[in-house]
Amino acid sequence: MIDIARFRAPPLLSVALVAGALAACNPTPGESATATAGESESDSGTDTDGEPEPLQGYADLHLHMFTEDAFGGGWLHGAALGDPAVALALCDGGSPGDHARVREDISDLIETCDQATIDAASSQAPLLAVLLAIGGDELSELLGEIPGTQGDTGEHLDRKGGWPELDGWPRWDTIAHQQSWEGWLKDAYDSGLRVEVISAVSFDWLCKAAPTENVARPQCDEMDDVRVQLEKANQFAAANDWVEIALTPEDARRIVSEDKLALILSIEASHIFGAGDWRAQLDEVYGLGVRTLQLVHQLDNRFGGAAPHNTMFHVAQFTENCHVDADCGITSPDVTLGFDVDANCRNVLGLTAEGRELVDEMIGRGMLIDLAHMSEALVSDVYDVAVTHDYYPLYFSHAHFREIMLPEKQKQEKTTPAYIVKMVRETGGMIGLRTGAEEVNTYEPSAVDNSCHGSSRSFAQAYDYGSRGLKVDIGFGADFNGFIQQLRPRFGDDACSASFTEERRCQAKEERLAGQSDGTRLDDWGLAHTGLLGAVLDDLDLLGSDTAPLRSSADTFVRMWERAAGERSGPADDAADMDESGVTVLPAHAIRRAQYPTECEETYCPGGLVAGDSCRFDAECESGTCAGAGECGEPRGVCE
Repeated sequence: MIDIARFRAPPLLSVALVAGALAACNPTPGESATATAGESESDSGTDTDGEPEPLQGYADLHLHMFTEDAFGGGWLHGAALGDPAVALALCDGGSPGDHARVREDISDLIETCDQATIDAASSQAPLLAVLLAIGGDELSELLGEIPGTQGDTGEHLDRKGGWPELDGWPRWDTIAHQQSWEGWLKDAYDSGLRVEVISAVSFDWLCKAAPTENVARPQCDEMDDVRVQLEKANQFAAANDWVEIALTPEDARRIVSEDKLALILSIEASHIFGAGDWRAQLDEVYGLGVRTLQLVHQLDNRFGGAAPHNTMFHVAQFTENCHVDADCGITSPDVTLGFDVDANCRNVLGLTAEGRELVDEMIGRGMLIDLAHMSEALVSDVYDVAVTHDYYPLYFSHAHFREIMLPEKQKQEKTTPAYIVKMVRETGGMIGLRTGAEEVNTYEPSAVDNSCHGSSRSFAQAYDYGSRGLKVDIGFGADFNGFIQQLRPRFGDDACSASFTEERRCQAKEERLAGQSDGTRLDDWGLAHTGLLGAVLDDLDLLGSDTAPLRSSADTFVRMWERAAGERSGPADDAADMDESGVTVLPAHAIRRAQYPTECEETYCPGGLVAGDSCRFDAECESGTCAGAGECGEPRGVCE
């Protein structure tokens, strides 16, 4: 049987945008962008001591707003801009489908490897053999069968939906439909969002794996995709008076002070700048407004090493270098495909010579350096460079705190350990905390009970651990349209669904009985789109978390950028007060399941099912009656 969990859909993929006439409106490298933005530093408010007044509002450090143009335009359905009746219209949901599908034969994607290497790798890493054998339709459906989700890839006939969300799309587990439509971004702005980092994203491997009829740019050049998205971001800002692209920290402070949304443009691409002249391309995207970027994404590239985390990307890396590593096994128990790892399964590739040149060039331009997706070796190397530049600020646009994650997740290099958080603090950076759907350990000092796995209660554990324990500055790192799942709901059919069935039902039951609902879409559909970020803050307040630092994270981001552009002398913070204690590791599922009662040798949650739910016996139902059930649930009944 295929282990579906190993096909867990990855946090996604970098994007490329098209350069255009707007470049002429932006300053050339080395020139001040302040005049282009139309304001000077003196326009920003200051207090009587000359210090800038604290800015109001929260920040989201990672949004893929225009992912319909990522991956050659062959994956996401919907559009970020326009009339919702069109931008969020129904997908056809049928074969061959217009999106979210892998083509029938993907064997040509590894044609660079000789057959003997492929055969040997397939015998040691069964995933590779499976991918080559099952074909497009089955692989597409597997991507939609992630545990705890109904999925929206492949044919997804039973989940066809669109505006006005009559069939429950988008929802927390959406990975192939628009979550960042402009109207939803405006909702987030209305709830206090004042800094948004829009990341142009793409990944050529997914473009090449998509059916050719779905791909608008079949050359699958990541930077082409990036340029298209960057142009759209510029057009969006030009068309809306409540947003403005910030080209300098002075711009950002002024824009937020004027109660508008400051957009900061970024890039997330596995082959950023391709194989060509990266300096010329950096000039180009800088002219399009890019002021921060990631050196790496899912794969190693010319600048440095990526943090391996999802086995699908191991295969993609293998297609580029045909490497099979036996030092540690993360693709299978014995081997790692594609990545050169050490005995601890950590990528040994750090900063390359070209990577050092790129980092120095970014620092020279005052661009912010995003550590997301970097190998630990690469983070350490970039930190060393930052120290030589008087602790130039480093940040993560989207990250998980390693110590709060469950043991299996902690093994992933892509999670962020406390020693790296210390580096971030020392440089004056911050963390964009992923609004993920995972079950997490319990942070005991948190005022929020860890009693609804994958929901805002789980996010509270990570947020409180980071802000109270590690004492690092935090913003959102939501990653909408990023091929990842968002916070699960606390109510409804999917409530608390990051855990196993019996615990999920009992946790959902307790949520129902407590009745702490704020009545938003977040309750039943989870963090479905960017317009619900404000609802997450309100939900955290309702549950007892201190959201004041998160609600002022726009100011944190701007001050970090000001540090990058200003004078620095030594560390921003010695980070000596970090406290990693207080985390209680949850027992394994099997141990927790054994604590539930059984009937007919089946474990169950007492009263965990509500009226209308299918049931096996009376004790499962909240009402105490499972009407029509036969002995031991043969046939099944219905809760009254």
